[in-house]
This record gives sequence, structure tokens and C-alpha cells, in this order.
Amino acid sequence: MSTSASTLAFVESPVQLLNVLEWAYARAAAPGRPLDGVPSQRGRRTAGPGAETGPRPEDTLSPVRIVVLPPTDPMSRGQLRRMAALARDEGCEVQWQEARGSRLAPVKALAALARDVRAAHTVVVGDPFSRYVQLLLTLVRAEELVVVDDGTATMEFVAQTARGERLVRWHRVGGPGLPGRVRELAYAPVSAAARRRFVPDGAAGTGTGTARRVEVFTSMPVVPHGGMTLRANEFSWTRARFGPPRLTKGTDLVGTSLVETGVVDPDRYLGAVRSLALEHGATRYFAHRRESPEKLRALSRATGLEIVRPDLPLELIARRGPVGRTILSFPSTVVHTLPYVLTGTGVTVAVCDVDPAWLTGSASPRAKSFLAGVTDTARDVRRLPAQAAPTAG
Repeated sequence: MSTSASTLAFVESPVQLLNVLEWAYARAAAPGRPLDGVPSQRGRRTAGPGAETGPRPEDTLSPVRIVVLPPTDPMSRGQLRRMAALARDEGCEVQWQEARGSRLAPVKALAALARDVRAAHTVVVGDPFSRYVQLLLTLVRAEELVVVDDGTATMEFVAQTARGERLVRWHRVGGPGLPGRVRELAYAPVSAAARRRFVPDGAAGTGTGTARRVEVFTSMPVVPHGGMTLRANEFSWTRARFGPPRLTKGTDLVGTSLVETGVVDPDRYLGAVRSLALEHGATRYFAHRRESPEKLRALSRATGLEIVRPDLPLELIARRGPVGRTILSFPSTVVHTLPYVLTGTGVTVAVCDVDPAWLTGSASPRAKSFLAGVTDTARDVRRLPAQAAPTAG
């Protein structure tokens, strides 16, 4: 097995692939420097414009072979192809493996990957909640398992594993009816086996077959537990490769998939965006890759905002510029990542609270507290009350 193949990464979204590159860059710079607490973001705006803070890594990445397991939606696939090209430019080996789209696709992908998964010394995953990733984890015999950020889901992953709970996305409310419950019961052994993989050897209750070491590579405010180690993602690769950005005089607004996941009512969301745009003079709306064309057309008509569909993760788009001097967002990953990406540039990141009245009747019971936690733990951001974004009238 080649050096890169001995470290095997599985990604299903553009931001996961970006964070694998960030991990490989950080790993090459400080291979044995994990942390034991929350990544610190304080004091990061004291440097000069666009300056790096902390030690500069070498201009190389730790060898890694990246397996892309693409979703079916065109926006995600397009961003993933462009991220894959960047990864190849950095010297990474990238394999595009279809695992969706037909009934037999997951089985064929599992068969194609099984040998390499078993042989890998280090396995990196971007979404521990993914059922396909969990299925792959049942084959893992690696000495080390690394979880890189898949957005704010990392916060829930660390919290659930600390409590010994099954891995369930915070916005998920369960399968529909009896068929959904049957599928949950049938899949339960796979989910339980995957959860045990995230318990390091030597932790209480650890059985055989778990990874010897478990590392979380994150920009999120989490505290490792049970022998798990933490490595801070400060987006050093992004800052070394791109920018600093040219700043415009306007304000940019970042879109979210809270409507698409059934958490926020569409009309309330439209009203909130319209109010924010009017109050803060926003001119551009950076769409989330999962936002539907119909929703975006409605937003454009109601607000007059220019809709921008990024061809790369927003962290790269913002660092490359041009970008507004103020970036507005609802509770989401970017309120934790953009302060790292834009450190020293003079850009202000502001987060608008989600009023509980905006939540749909079908939203998960965890939605209110989870969204509040995303906002409350964000550092180096400006807080905007939900009242600044009233409901549609």
C-alpha cells in the first residue's frame, strides 16, 4: 500500500473535502500536537491585514488518499469536482466513487473499497452521522480514526458520544411511520458498531475492534472526552493559499438550509432575510448549496438581493474575495469558520438569532437549543437579536 493509501479519507460534501485538506496541512506542520480543550479563537484580530497567526506550516500536505462519495444533487457534485481538482493540485490522490443513485450502487462501492478500508492505518471521515460512512466503519481496522468538521454537526457528534447516545442528526425527527421504524431497527446494529469505533482504546467500556486513537479536527467549540484528542482547525491552508480578499463597501448575507431541513418556516425565513437586507444594506445573498431554485427566486423578488451560487465552499469564496466588510448569517457553520478564515482582514461577521416562532411544527425538539448553542458559542462575531429580523408580514 502506498503512503497516501495508508491514510484514507472519506468525504461526501465540499466542506468535508476542504477540511481534509486543512487537516493534512496541519498534520504536516505539527504531526503530534493535539489539544485537550476547546480551540481558542481569541486575539486573532491583532495581526496585520491578512496575516497568519501562529506558526506557519510547511508548504506541503501530509499524504492522504481522498475517496469522494458524492451526493446526487448537481450543486454539491459541482463543488466537489472543483474541490477535488484543488486537492489533486496539492498532490493528493483523489478517487471518485459513486455510492448513490441506484439500488446496487452502495453495495458495489462497498465491495470496491473494502480491501483498502481494512488495510488503512489512519481513516479520516467527514460525517460520522452518514449511514454509508457508518457502514464503512464496520470494516475499519485502523490504528487511528480522525473526524474532520462537517459543519456544526461536529458539536452534536462530540456531545452524543460523550453521553453514549446513538448518533442522530440534531434536526432529524425519525422515519415516517412503521416502515421508518423498521428500517431504524434493522440498521441499529450497524449504527451501534460505528459508535463504538469512536471510543478510543483504553476508554471505559471499550471492546475489541475499536480504533486505537480518535482525533477530532475542528473549528467548533467542543471538549474532547474519554481519551479522544482535539486538533484545532484554524484554516491555515486556506489562508496560506488564498487572499487576503479585496473588500467591498457593501454587506453580504449568507444563506442557510434551515428551510430545506424542515426547521424554519419558509415565509418566516423570507421575512427575516428581507428585514436584514433592509436594515443592514445587504446587496448579495450567498446561497447554500441545498437551497432550491424556487426559494432563491422568491428571495430575489422579495428583497432585490443579488443571488450568488458559490462554486466552492464559502470559506474559500470569502478568502479569495471580493467580500463585503460585513457578513451576516443565521446560526450556522460559518459563524465559527469565517472568523478564522478572515482574521486580520477587517471583515465583521454578524449572526442573527433565530426566533423560536420561526420554527415549524415538525422541527426537532432539539432545534431551539441547538441553534441557540451555535450562536452562543461563536466568538469574534457580532450578535444580532431575532427582533432585528421580524417575521414576514
